[in-house]
Amino acid sequence: MFTQIVVANDGSDGGFRALTMACELAKRCDAAVHMISVEELPDFPASIDEVIEIKDSENHKFHDVLERARALSKTTGIDLDAKVVAGHAVASIVDHVKALKADLLVVGFMGHSALYERIIGGTADRLVRLAPCPVLVVK
Repeated sequence: MFTQIVVANDGSDGGFRALTMACELAKRCDAAVHMISVEELPDFPASIDEVIEIKDSENHKFHDVLERARALSKTTGIDLDAKVVAGHAVASIVDHVKALKADLLVVGFMGHSALYERIIGGTADRLVRLAPCPVLVVK
């Protein structure tokens, strides 16, 4: 059914629920799992020092995300291909899906207020609209 599964993991509980689901599906389908985490930097940083501070904080955060993800995948018997990229989340994830010719994207859902969703829109919502493959949103 699926051979290449991409899972987007931002380090949140929803991201790890998505990873768990992706690993379970991969076991059933004998599919490869590719995890992507996106390190987003501010569009308009106040200074170079701010960029360096944010980058250091994000590097530490994603080191922990990768370690936890690898441990989770080992418990399910899945060989996880994981990477962290810098960029805008939606564009980076869609580009990764296209590059791998993935046939499923798995993402976590994080609920926001109705106003937030109306003004900003959710990452999962944008991925559902823009991804070139089916998207499984895990609550």
